[in-house]
Amino acid sequence: MSTDPLWSSRRVVEFAERRHAGSLIRVGREARGWRQSDLGVRLACSQSTVSRLEQGRFLDLPLLKQAAAVVGVPPQLLNASLGLSAPPAPTVVAISTLPVEEDPMRRRPLITAAALAVPLSLMTRLEDALASTPEPSGAPARTLDARLTAARGQFDAAAHAGLLRTLPGLLADAHQAAAASRQDLDYARLSSAYTLVSQLLNKLGQYKQSRLTADRATLYAEVSGSPLAAAAATRELAAVLRHQGQEAAAQGHIEAAVARVEATGLATDAQASAFAQMLCSTAYTAAIAGDRDQALAMIREAARAARGLPDVLPAGRLFPVTPAAVDLYAVGVHWALGDAGNALEAGRNLHADQFPTIERKGRMHTDLARAWWQRSKPEQTVGELLAAARLAPAEVRDRPAIRQIVDDLYAKHPHVSGVRELIAVTAA
Repeated sequence: MSTDPLWSSRRVVEFAERRHAGSLIRVGREARGWRQSDLGVRLACSQSTVSRLEQGRFLDLPLLKQAAAVVGVPPQLLNASLGLSAPPAPTVVAISTLPVEEDPMRRRPLITAAALAVPLSLMTRLEDALASTPEPSGAPARTLDARLTAARGQFDAAAHAGLLRTLPGLLADAHQAAAASRQDLDYARLSSAYTLVSQLLNKLGQYKQSRLTADRATLYAEVSGSPLAAAAATRELAAVLRHQGQEAAAQGHIEAAVARVEATGLATDAQASAFAQMLCSTAYTAAIAGDRDQALAMIREAARAARGLPDVLPAGRLFPVTPAAVDLYAVGVHWALGDAGNALEAGRNLHADQFPTIERKGRMHTDLARAWWQRSKPEQTVGELLAAARLAPAEVRDRPAIRQIVDDLYAKHPHVSGVRELIAVTAA
C-alpha cells in the first residue's frame, strides 16, 4: 500500500471502491500539474482520448494501465478500481495501537483443505499464475479458440487435474493475444478463459480465488462488449457471491445480465440459450436467498424459454441449455427451497443419456442425491452418489459439499450398502 498521502486519502480510496479508475488517472495527472494534452503526449494519444479515459468512456485496458503507470497510480489502487482486489483502507491517525496476535490460520494460503482432492502442486501453480501472469507459451494466437474448446472439454469430462495443468498457459497466451491486438474478440476470449477458471474453482470450493477470477472475467467481458461473454462471467460471479452469503448482490448481477442478453433480441440459438441459462441462474439464486415466488416464477420462465431449443446442441455452445438441463435446474431450485419432494418430482424423468457430457451426467446424479439426502433417505442417496461416482468420480471426490454428504453417510449410516465404496472414491 502506498504511504503517499495523495494515494491514501479517503477521496482516492472512494474512487477505487466505486471502480472509477479514470478518476484515479485524473488525480495523478493533476498532482503533476499536467493538462490532458500533456498526458496525451506521453501516451501517444489525443487529448480527447485522455478525456474519455478519465470519464470512464474509453475501455482500453492496456492504455488505462499505461496511463496509471505514467501518473503514478499505485498498482493496488488500480487493481481495486478495476475490481481485481479490495481497496486499501484510508489512512487515519491512531491515538494508540495495540499489537494483535495473528491467527496462524490467517497466514495460510488461499488454497484451502478442500483443494487437497486434487494435487496441491497444481493448485499452487494456478494460484501463482493468477498472482503473476506467466510467460506466454509461444503457441500461435490462431490456436486459442481450439485450445479454449479443448479446455472446456476437460471440464466437461470432469478432468479437473488435467484442466489445472492447462489453465496457466492458456491464461498467459490469452493475455498476450489481447494485449497485442486490443480487439474485442480477444478480450472476449480472455474473459472466457477466466470464466472457465472460475467455474473450476467454484466446483473445487475455492471461493476466494474464484471471486478474483470471476471479477476478471467480468471486467474483460465488459471491455469486449460481448453480452454473451458478460453473461457467462456473471453466472460464475453470482455463484461465488452466493457461497459468500451475498445473495442480494448475486441476484442484482444476474438480473442485469438477463436484461443485457434479452436486449440482443434473442435472434440466434446461442442468444436464446444464454437467455434460458440466465433465467435458470436467476431462479437458483432466488431460491438460495429464500425468495420462493421469484425462484418458481423464474424456473417456469426458463422452461418456456427452453422449449424452442434442440435436445442436442452443437459442440462448443457457450450455454448448452436444453429442456432437460432446465429440469435439472428445477431439481436444484426446489432443493434450495427445502422442498425435497418437488425436487425429486422435477427430476423424475431425467436420465443420464439426456446430458452430453460426463460432468453434466454426474451432476444430475449428485443433485438427485442431495434431494434424497434432504428427504432423509440414505439408501437412495447412496444409489445416486454411486451412479455419479461410476460416471464421473471427480464429481463426488472433488466437490466439498458432496464429500460432506459421503462423510455424513459414513458417520450416521455406515452399514448402508455402498457407503464404504463411496468412502473409497473420496479417498482415492
